[in-house]
Amino acid sequence: MPLYDGMMTVATESIRPPSKLLWAAELPRAAWTVMNLPRHKSLLRGEQTGDGRPVMLLPGLMQGERAFFPLQRFLRKRGYQAHSWGLGRNFGARTTGAQAEQLIERLEAIAATDGPVTLIGVSLGGMIARLVAHRRPDLVREVITISSPFAGSGKATNVWRFFEWFTGERLDDPAVAARSAEIAAPLPVPSTAIWSQSDGLVAGEICRDGHGRSIEINSSHLGVQIRADVFLAVAGVLEGR
Repeated sequence: MPLYDGMMTVATESIRPPSKLLWAAELPRAAWTVMNLPRHKSLLRGEQTGDGRPVMLLPGLMQGERAFFPLQRFLRKRGYQAHSWGLGRNFGARTTGAQAEQLIERLEAIAATDGPVTLIGVSLGGMIARLVAHRRPDLVREVITISSPFAGSGKATNVWRFFEWFTGERLDDPAVAARSAEIAAPLPVPSTAIWSQSDGLVAGEICRDGHGRSIEINSSHLGVQIRADVFLAVAGVLEGR
């Protein structure tokens, strides 16, 4: 699931949510992704081309660390130190702390021995990654977001009402808007946004900006983190391709 408790309400109010057809297709498309993952084993096997850098995988709203297990395994085989975020299921600020302080503590421990960490976050996880990169750029080498709606209004999604109900926060709250603006601002570290125009939950236009690199894929929102093309896109970014 997408969304962070800092969702944009600024420059892109005119962008509409994905169509009801795309929304309805989310579960079937995600199921198809799961069924097809075994077919890509040879494609994903690859060689150990990583430079050994630490990376951390940040799950989406309500997702646990297991959601990233296939990508984590893939990156470890490529030669990266792929860490889970160590905070269990993602319930937004209730998990990370209002200022992401619990996640920052974990990053400090990794960076102390292995250097700045590359953050890879899906949906909400990517928005948290951007927030942390703004707050502590000394701990972050690079940010890769996957289907993260950081660059526009939360109402350009099909789940904003659920967001408000689940978190108890409102998109028009000044504190939420201020955090949204911070998340959307250009990052002080390199960034890449992996996004899909056919996402059924969040508008693709708000999953990228004009300041970092962007890579378009054709994917549903649900299950995006286990797609073979996402694995290869992430590997390409890490390897400088």
